[in-house]
Amino acid sequence: MNQRKALWAIHLGALLFGLSGIFGKLANTTPQMIAAGRAIFAVLALLLFAKLIGKAQLIRLSLRQVALLVLGGLLLGGHWWSFFEAVQISGVAIATLGFASFPAFTVLLEGLLFRERTRLAEFAMVALVCLGLVLVTPDFDLASQATAGLLWAVLSGLLFALLSLLNRASSRGIEPIQAALGQNLTVLLCFVPLAWPELPRVPAQDWLWLALLGIFCTGLAHSLFVASLRVLKARTTAVIFALEPIYGIAFAWLLFNEVPSLRMLAGGTLIVSAIFLSARMAK
Repeated sequence: MNQRKALWAIHLGALLFGLSGIFGKLANTTPQMIAAGRAIFAVLALLLFAKLIGKAQLIRLSLRQVALLVLGGLLLGGHWWSFFEAVQISGVAIATLGFASFPAFTVLLEGLLFRERTRLAEFAMVALVCLGLVLVTPDFDLASQATAGLLWAVLSGLLFALLSLLNRASSRGIEPIQAALGQNLTVLLCFVPLAWPELPRVPAQDWLWLALLGIFCTGLAHSLFVASLRVLKARTTAVIFALEPIYGIAFAWLLFNEVPSLRMLAGGTLIVSAIFLSARMAK
């Protein structure tokens, strides 16, 4: 893959990740069922991708590596569950913008867990995200649906930041596809029992949305992300992935008539600007 193809791949990956909330809302079922269905199709897609590329060498994992993959799967499952709770409570736009707070959590937790110095500009980025989140919700009241959905989305961002830092600390020596498979299998094993009573009642159309969510927004998007990182710098991919909330809001506007207010647009602009700032500061 050359640089031009890698740029196309990462843009397509960001677009697919941005569609996660759309397919989650179209699948008119519970967050537990969405997480279980997404994991089922993601595992199938990752297995197919690993077979097609034929280069992913599965290695024998130590007990510690298995435990860390399981922990990563629990964080991934919690991230999905809380994100789709946010989508159902407050809509795709607020859920996507709330989740976009994860770079701020990453900066703070990275400095705390890895004992890395947090610079003043990074604190400024965190402040921008916080201000953006306050603006995103129309009425910052714990009793309102918008605020409740935003808090679920922020929890989703926190869990994703923890997952990213865990992967940084534990994925050395493991093929990315193998790590993704292990984590998605953990989600599958955790959520299928929770969603089991609902399985017979899920209509065929909802299975279609879950399949699209698992195959394209998880399996294919992750594969494109991994493939592009072999060519592009991490900071380049981070800047492009800052477009994810924009894609999510645009599709929610077109499909569900979730028209963003000026206040929400202002908050979203601050959050996306903070992500760009974070990417520029990345080493």
